[in-house]
Amino acid sequence: MNVTLTLLALLTGFVTGALFTFLGIPMPAPPELPGVVGIVGIYVGYKTVEYFDAGVDLLSMLGLAG
Repeated sequence: MNVTLTLLALLTGFVTGALFTFLGIPMPAPPELPGVVGIVGIYVGYKTVEYFDAGVDLLSMLGLAG
């Protein structure tokens, strides 16, 4: 994991959140901790399935793959 990239992403998120609040625009993310934890859970689940190389090609299963 690239620490510099992670810190830049955190800084970008911070500036964006501050700007949204300053301008009175609703935040396009969960405003409460349980919502943020849910997003982290989605990421961890994604990475876990990717790590174990599990999954199916849903489009192929449905006959929609090109």
